[in-house]
Amino acid sequence: MQTQPRASHFIAGAYVEDESGEAFASVYPATGEAIARLHAATPAIVEQALAAADAARAEWRAMTGVERGRILRRAADIIRERNRDLSLLETMDTGKPLQETLVADAASGADALEYFGSVAAGLKGEHVQLGADFAYAIREPLGLCVGIGAWNYPIQIACWKAAPALACGNTMVFKPSETTPLTALKLAEILTEAGLPEGVFNVVQGFGEVGAALVEDPRVAKVSLTGSVPTGRKVYASAAAGMKHVTMELGGKSPIVIFDDADLEDAVAGAINGNFYSSGQICSNGTRLFVQSGIYDAFVARLAERLKSAVIGDPMDESTNFGPMVSEQQREIALRYVEKGVIEGAQLVIGGSALDQPGFYMCPAIFADVTDEMTIAREEIFGPVASVLKFETEEEAIARANATEFGLAAGVFTRDLARGHRVAAAFEAGTCWINTYNLTPIEMPFGGVKASGVGRENAAAAIEHYSQLKAVYVGMGPVEAPF
Repeated sequence: MQTQPRASHFIAGAYVEDESGEAFASVYPATGEAIARLHAATPAIVEQALAAADAARAEWRAMTGVERGRILRRAADIIRERNRDLSLLETMDTGKPLQETLVADAASGADALEYFGSVAAGLKGEHVQLGADFAYAIREPLGLCVGIGAWNYPIQIACWKAAPALACGNTMVFKPSETTPLTALKLAEILTEAGLPEGVFNVVQGFGEVGAALVEDPRVAKVSLTGSVPTGRKVYASAAAGMKHVTMELGGKSPIVIFDDADLEDAVAGAINGNFYSSGQICSNGTRLFVQSGIYDAFVARLAERLKSAVIGDPMDESTNFGPMVSEQQREIALRYVEKGVIEGAQLVIGGSALDQPGFYMCPAIFADVTDEMTIAREEIFGPVASVLKFETEEEAIARANATEFGLAAGVFTRDLARGHRVAAAFEAGTCWINTYNLTPIEMPFGGVKASGVGRENAAAAIEHYSQLKAVYVGMGPVEAPF
């Protein structure tokens, strides 16, 4: 398939190139070969994108919610019609199995556009009667928004940010990760085809300095980042200097607590989804598996047994369910954590080695006998490495689960639903699951607490983060004054 885009950037409804920008390649993780070559945005390109988004604000804001929503829903339909082509491109860019991208990437992006396209028509403020006087609040867009994406879910993240922003009447300049730059351009194409006015959604490529230039620009009202905690701290500080609104969807070291009475197969399946989907490259992954002592040995044995049936291979083969990591660098990071786990005394039950073949493959790893102070139990790995820890009591499990700077996600498996709700309520995490894991429908808010982020994506909650209220008091009688 054609992977080389017509140009590196998409601004004001058209592809734009500036070959004086730093050249970089998109690499197919299954082979290590370059599939596209692009150029990072120069200061001139950044200015062109920001100017286009700023100029488009008045027209887009003036449209009714119904009109804006119709465009977003049309774009959702186009994405669904082209889901296979978009999924093929996403697999080439990320290395994720086609089996996965067909259902979890562009499809989720279409869901976001459809949901917020429907919400756009119903955006509203409020009315308060104050005797004869009254007050009302108008919901207004923030203005020009900047979205900065991560490499693990490129088109999904672009849609998760663009859909609520555009539904509320904002414009956006989006910078995808330089590791996976391709599908955001396709989203911009599709939105334009669906009728989006020029300049409302723009894509520029580049590295950290491009993101910094976007965040620091005084025309920008809002910054939404998906990325690591260290990057988030820098972007948050920069945005705060300009008093900008922010949404920070950052990393985690999330716990899954599995009680003795849990359905073993369901718990193991939840652990697989929470550790090895996307080759472990998901921010909400539950990589600390706290298992009650009564089923600890059975859980470890069954998890290892099921891992042996993983089909590791060509991501384009729809029977493959475990693909390469996104880059050689990311694989090396994960392999170094495996080494640390062994050195610090954890039991490597299975996996943990690189595969001797082209591409960035490694065997998914399970560590048993992990203790809370070990590096693999404290730091985000962002790779297919699961740590299994033993616990005895509910109180102990909750305390240990919360003993981390992170707070993105958490899960609990138990047949006792009262305990399930009780534990979920006790988790210090923004997104929790009971008897399942890592399901993120657009209808449910997603985001973290503590170091894992600020604000929420998806659901009605996202509207609050892409709009603001203007209060208006209406006096219906004479004005009194003390003198």
